[in-house]
Amino acid sequence: MSTNAAASPTVNEITQLKTRLKTTWMTGNYDVFARFMEPDAQLFYKRIGVEPGEHLLDVGCGAGQLALIAARAGAHVTGCDISTNWLERARERAALERLNVVFEEGDAEDLPYADGQFDVVVSLIGAMFAPRPELVASELVRVCRPGGKIAMANWTAQGFVGQMFKLIAKYIAPGGMPSPLLWGDEGVVRERLGKGVTNLRMTQRFYQLEYPFPPERVVEFFRENYGPMRRSFASLAPAEQEQLKAELVSLWTAGNRSESGGTIVDAEYLYVIAQRSEPATDISTGKLVRQRHQSRRAALLADRIEEGAARLEEYVRHLTESEWNTPVVEGGRPGRTVGVVVNHVASMYPIEIDAAQKIAGGQPVAQITGEVVDTQNGRHAIEQAYASKVDTLILLRENSRKAADAVRSMTDCELERAAPFSLSFGAPVTAQFVIEDHALRHSWHHLARIRKAIGKKEGFDFPTPFDE
Repeated sequence: MSTNAAASPTVNEITQLKTRLKTTWMTGNYDVFARFMEPDAQLFYKRIGVEPGEHLLDVGCGAGQLALIAARAGAHVTGCDISTNWLERARERAALERLNVVFEEGDAEDLPYADGQFDVVVSLIGAMFAPRPELVASELVRVCRPGGKIAMANWTAQGFVGQMFKLIAKYIAPGGMPSPLLWGDEGVVRERLGKGVTNLRMTQRFYQLEYPFPPERVVEFFRENYGPMRRSFASLAPAEQEQLKAELVSLWTAGNRSESGGTIVDAEYLYVIAQRSEPATDISTGKLVRQRHQSRRAALLADRIEEGAARLEEYVRHLTESEWNTPVVEGGRPGRTVGVVVNHVASMYPIEIDAAQKIAGGQPVAQITGEVVDTQNGRHAIEQAYASKVDTLILLRENSRKAADAVRSMTDCELERAAPFSLSFGAPVTAQFVIEDHALRHSWHHLARIRKAIGKKEGFDFPTPFDE
């Protein structure tokens, strides 16, 4: 069944639709709105694996939140969007930070760039809202160089934001276009991008929406700053506005997991990453080379390793020197400092992956015991007592990425292979178990301990409409 609109709209209908969409997205204050989404935008960017110096295009860049993150990390960045007012705000932010980013008006269905112009093409909850998805898919592929990366984050229909859209869609649902939430369906994405890409990987992930105010104020925040929500309320009579507000407050309240008076909701999205296809040939024969099949299970494991490392990095990056040197409770008493613990997590990735690879090859691992680990941890604590935060975070980023790459190269057969493992009392465990119980769990385990030792969450360093 086609994933596009049943009847092809006329040129005039498309023009009118695009005008309405542009007006909608230029309403409110998307700059303020998007700042609350920057922490997980950081995680999305780090997961892609963009190298410094690569040329990146951010499609549907809004007020520049992801583009600025990429520029700070050393990429050569271009951002495009249909909302000219938010592009202007993005330029102001880039100028304030002295970042060299190009922001310009551009339609995801007709990108104003040359074929293969960019190494990386990304869209974080942006291109999914264009009315003709088949053109969007074609353009994302076209402007990416062969072998380059294409990455998207798209809300799913079953996720929290998808449910919220269902509430407001009955009030502001532009006709003549497929549901944007179809971009959150794996089968649909495969249909749209499949022929133009290779190594297509898709994972359901959760975007943490966190606000320092309760659900009712969150709804007001969306109503004031988020274009589609603002337009929806403006189209309703007062009684209907109250009804929609009540439904939205109920939805946010039901999904809220904050225990401190604020609001924290996990919103599911589909993480999409692929490579632009290029013909692979054997130089000696000139024949096409068959691509090695990649394990979806291995890809998901690798993504989770990178996510854990990214969340640990994002939390400790903003700690003060005193907090960096705070002892973390281990075994019921203060032990290693936060800095030493983070360095320990980074240093263990090669050892953990080496053990998993040996078991994947059918080799028993006998040299890693509890006593060996304790001795190694004690020696490490002495040697790395004064390791700097910058060096530690570089090591964390590099080793977690190498670990994830090693896991991605494994087959399902290798993940399922079992061999005796001394740290599991000699029990024959699978390579996947070693990866999950050590390389993957390690960062989450220590992040929880560090959070408890520090006793604070990330803050917001910009004003909100609800500041008292």
